[in-house]
Amino acid sequence: MENLDNFIGEKFKLLEKSSLNNPHSILGRHQSIEDQKQIVIRAYCPTAKKVTVISNKDRKKRYPMRSIGYGGLFEVCIEEGKQFIYQLECEEEEGHVWSYIDPYQFESIFTEESLYLYGVGNDYQIQEKLGANFTEVRGIKGVNFAVWAPHAKRVSVIGAFNQWDGRRHSMRFIPSQGIWELFIPEIKEGEIYKYEIKTQNDELLYKTDPYADYYELRPNSAAVVYNTNKYRWKDKRWLNVRAKRDYKKCPVSIYEVHIGSWKMHESGEFYNYREIADELVTYVKEMGYTHVELIGISEYPYDGSWGYQVTGYFAPTSRYGTPDDFKYFVEIMHKNNIGVILDWVPGHFPKDAFALEKFDGQALYESSDERRAHHPQWGTLIFDYSKPQVRLFLIASAISWIKNYHIDGIRVDAVASMLYLDFGREGDFVPNVYGGRENLDAIEFLKHLNSYIGGNFPGVIMIAEDSTAWPDVSKPVSEGGLGFYFKWNMGWMNDFLRYMSTEPYCRKYVHDKITFSLMYAFNENFIQVLSHDEVVHGKSSMIYKMPGSNSDKFANLRAAYGYMFTHPGKKMLFMGNDFAQTREWSEKRSLDWALLQYKEHKGIQLYIKELNTLYKKHKALWELREGYENFEWIECNNKEQGVIVYLRKALDRKEQLIIVSNFEANCYESYRVGLPEEAEYIELLNSDAERFGGLNRVNEGRLISKRIPWQGQPCSLEVNIPPLSVIIFKIRRLIKKKE
Repeated sequence: MENLDNFIGEKFKLLEKSSLNNPHSILGRHQSIEDQKQIVIRAYCPTAKKVTVISNKDRKKRYPMRSIGYGGLFEVCIEEGKQFIYQLECEEEEGHVWSYIDPYQFESIFTEESLYLYGVGNDYQIQEKLGANFTEVRGIKGVNFAVWAPHAKRVSVIGAFNQWDGRRHSMRFIPSQGIWELFIPEIKEGEIYKYEIKTQNDELLYKTDPYADYYELRPNSAAVVYNTNKYRWKDKRWLNVRAKRDYKKCPVSIYEVHIGSWKMHESGEFYNYREIADELVTYVKEMGYTHVELIGISEYPYDGSWGYQVTGYFAPTSRYGTPDDFKYFVEIMHKNNIGVILDWVPGHFPKDAFALEKFDGQALYESSDERRAHHPQWGTLIFDYSKPQVRLFLIASAISWIKNYHIDGIRVDAVASMLYLDFGREGDFVPNVYGGRENLDAIEFLKHLNSYIGGNFPGVIMIAEDSTAWPDVSKPVSEGGLGFYFKWNMGWMNDFLRYMSTEPYCRKYVHDKITFSLMYAFNENFIQVLSHDEVVHGKSSMIYKMPGSNSDKFANLRAAYGYMFTHPGKKMLFMGNDFAQTREWSEKRSLDWALLQYKEHKGIQLYIKELNTLYKKHKALWELREGYENFEWIECNNKEQGVIVYLRKALDRKEQLIIVSNFEANCYESYRVGLPEEAEYIELLNSDAERFGGLNRVNEGRLISKRIPWQGQPCSLEVNIPPLSVIIFKIRRLIKKKE
């Protein structure tokens, strides 16, 4: 008995000092040592003067507890040896009475198998265990809280439901994997909570839940208990079609959107997910895009980061509503045959004190090596990909977006910063074990991520934003690649924008910038991108990147977009670019929709709409097998006149398109173009058409080539080429009469 008292005394001292890592060892139900037919129930209620145990089923069964000499610790021995669920009724000195089901009477939900899988980084259902999950234990509904914090001395769940008192709900520690957990009965949806973490240095940290599904609206940062399983999806048809689709063999035209600034209420308030869904889907469908790509959806604290400094890797930002509101947004897109791609940031995380930085008092999600932990360019921290638990955290995040929110694609941000240890460090870096600059752990993480997503979610596309020449980014892991589905074509974008921003009379000196991309266009599965990054921070809007007079700027922009949409690769355009937004983009204001009252801007919008329609309609612009079988240069060296001509071909050769681009400010009449066969050529699109804002210098009438060899082709045709223009011709084969 004395030993038992000593045991309880020592445990209580730790409990009282908020340092007990296993409160279940003295609290809750225990077998009596003195009498095996008896059970002992202990409770810690530091503000109560009287506590009573009450049977949850039969409230007539009441067992008054006695204080056992330690402030706030109560105990009762019960003759009934069988287990029953009980409540604790507590009364304070002032007479206030409350009752609750004792959380310390419930066992752990973790099995040995699940703990093992977590430790090796292979429990892909980990979000159903870590975080705050609604569950039922022995017939009692509640929420199981669990968090990874291996260096902590003690962890408690705190919230309004326990007056933010860390003594009330101390968690059980599972030392084998550093997990803390506690099942709390009767917690309701909408409760806000954090983890109170006591470090080994006895410092108290107040951390939000890394696995939370929902958070308070910034600047508040507590997690919110949320049931993500109650939404009833109605997009099964879309998901079935998606699973059978190979997007490498389909047209893909992506509209990049920042929801908060696409359109705002007159008051300056954001539209919520449901409001924006109905307006945005109408616009996206009308414009002919196949997908939307959303930036700034994962929860983040600072608006100015645009969502690229994430603190909630499993939660849609509460700026625009609840998780169910976001599900509605995705569902509306799917019902209208629009895919949803999400920007996702596994390369770094911010140093906000409430989030991941030194989560349990020591480096946890980041490296303990200070030389590897910090990102010098962005002032953030880098994930430690060598830890299985960190890799699993990120993979589980990606899985969550796909499973819980039916996301159709994930664009991985800043892949280059992950691949190279010296990224942004100007040579001052810690090399890998072989003395190289490659981040071997990050590489294996990306392969693991892409292999799992590709193998388990058919039709979901993984996209790399990579600005380097790293080989085989979009090749399968089985073939030595990183396993992405697509890669942003950053090289093309940089060369293309440099060329287009050059005065037309000087473009001959940088002619290779418009043609060089075809040297590597099929080395990867590329997406041609003009993203938000190109219209911020003094880089100017797309229209003001163009040189010349106002009319020349619009003509240049039409030529630029025509070249982009006929160049090999999928397409992505940032919002506002498709109607020639004049101001740089800012997350603080809506797009300048009023510009559409002007014919030049309306013309650009109509032009993008027709380019999308033409792109999707004609296989020659997107059908692909291995590479150059669907592209052929006809003229690529005429830098003096700034004219380039190329052929796009469907794989069956039944459809062939001729693209003629003039990037000079000169008009060329009767310009002879080499052509592959004697046929009639139909002008499908001319960027100088009046409806697009041009001067309508189009090619009218029947255009029939003759057998005059030219530019390496057996036939040719004279056409009129307006200045700063793109023309697309389609071959219509002639029916030859019998002689």
